[in-house]
Amino acid sequence: MTASITAPDNDRPPPARFVFDRHTWKEIAHLLANLPIALLGFVYVTVTTSVGAGLSVTVIGLPLLALCLMGARGIGKAERARARALLGVRIDEPSPLPGPAHGEGVIASVWSRLKDPVAWRSVLYSFIRLPWGVLTFTVMVVGLFVLWPVLPFIARGLSNADRAMVRGLLSPSDELERRIAELESDRGVVVDTAAADLRRIERDLHDGAQARLVALAMGLGLAKEKLLEDPDAAAAMVDEAHGEVKLALQELRDLARGIHPAVLTDRGLDAALSSVASRCTAPVTVTVNLDERPAAAIEGIAYFTVSELLQNVSKHARATRASVDVWRSGDRLLLQVMDDGKGGARLDGGTGMAGLAERLGAVDGLFVLDSPPGGPTTVTAELPWRVREASEARAARTH
Repeated sequence: MTASITAPDNDRPPPARFVFDRHTWKEIAHLLANLPIALLGFVYVTVTTSVGAGLSVTVIGLPLLALCLMGARGIGKAERARARALLGVRIDEPSPLPGPAHGEGVIASVWSRLKDPVAWRSVLYSFIRLPWGVLTFTVMVVGLFVLWPVLPFIARGLSNADRAMVRGLLSPSDELERRIAELESDRGVVVDTAAADLRRIERDLHDGAQARLVALAMGLGLAKEKLLEDPDAAAAMVDEAHGEVKLALQELRDLARGIHPAVLTDRGLDAALSSVASRCTAPVTVTVNLDERPAAAIEGIAYFTVSELLQNVSKHARATRASVDVWRSGDRLLLQVMDDGKGGARLDGGTGMAGLAERLGAVDGLFVLDSPPGGPTTVTAELPWRVREASEARAARTH
């Protein structure tokens, strides 16, 4: 989930007055607590970062520094909680550190924690807080005995500086948090999609080709036993086994086509989509207007998107005709699938539309569904021309 920060205007206390209300007392308590808390934070980050940096020439130095930075994250979390309770600063927590990726080694895991910007901003916060804590503690103590009439205004001015520090150094970075959330979401989509595909392949093999091959082996075994005593029956069994072999081969071809069809690799989207369209229950007109082929990964996503949409036409649309159009616009690949069926398709309708939208979103694509009741249904999808362009486009959106 992308972190968001409440606008500062919404968490400001009421204007300072000569009256000591609860907001003023909370601000005074916060400013008095600055010194002991800042002292603890300063000692922690100074000692731990110095020791970690000093031992960085050894095998334990960098892992120790990574642990210290995780502790600095904890300091930032505690300071945000204190600011929320005493200063009324409503601010979201940064995203947690992502867990180690599959196959990630110890060095990569340590390095990702050493680069954690949230932790380093907490370290900077702890460094600059000590002199500030000395100042605020001194002013508050003097104010309580000498400057009592104007103390609410002094407390408000100093606590506003505290609010600015918390927002500036301990708040989530919009750009970073959005990027982390997108990467985590995309990784989850890719992992879930891969797992679903593996389960589908396993199920198809188990229920289809594997079952036929088992029956084929049993049939050939029986034919072998009858070969001498009843040649005619054995010949009939061999003929039947031959038919089973053909069916098993056809199922294996269909399965391979579902993984990545050879026609797509050899001849591109035009031929591959025409092959898919020929299997649709409604007549389909295919128009592919491309002067060159997109990246193989993008081409595969486009193929399987159209394939699943045409399967939906066959299963659900009750259409009498459909069309597929594919063209290029700048650095984007666009495809549109239309049918004159009953319409009423929804992203949450159980037809796989939501899964298609997630798959396209994982590569910075777009998926637009227009399907009013009674039809027609139009699905427009947009993909980057190259995989690299997807990363560039997403980076551009975060600026």
